[in-house]
Amino acid sequence: MTEECGEIVFWTLRKKFVASSDEMPEHSSQVMYYSLAIGHHVGVIDCLNVAFRCPLTEYEDWLALVEEEQARRKMLGVMTFGEIVIDASHTALLTRAFAPLADDATSAWQARSIQFIHLLDEIVQEPAIYLMARKIA
Repeated sequence: MTEECGEIVFWTLRKKFVASSDEMPEHSSQVMYYSLAIGHHVGVIDCLNVAFRCPLTEYEDWLALVEEEQARRKMLGVMTFGEIVIDASHTALLTRAFAPLADDATSAWQARSIQFIHLLDEIVQEPAIYLMARKIA
């Protein structure tokens, strides 16, 4: 992958596959599916696609407009830790926090906020999907 310096890149999970060339018996595959359902990764590879990119300065400006402190702190975690994961446990908080920006037709951040909320909606529809944001410096 070739990422530009000084940006936040959001990836979204689009598919998973099992890293195995062995044929799995049916009863074993049921155990594997159960393990995935409860959050265990058993030789499963996540395939992530770039959802969107945002220059660092724009990202900080965008988040400065988020009034909900807990949501802003979650999103700023990428600046502190270099990476964050957004999953089903974050969707309600983040959707509420970014909705005012998505609804504001005069906001320069309306399109990005709408795009972000659509990604959150995908997680609501399919909880196995998640977003990963990484700071590329």
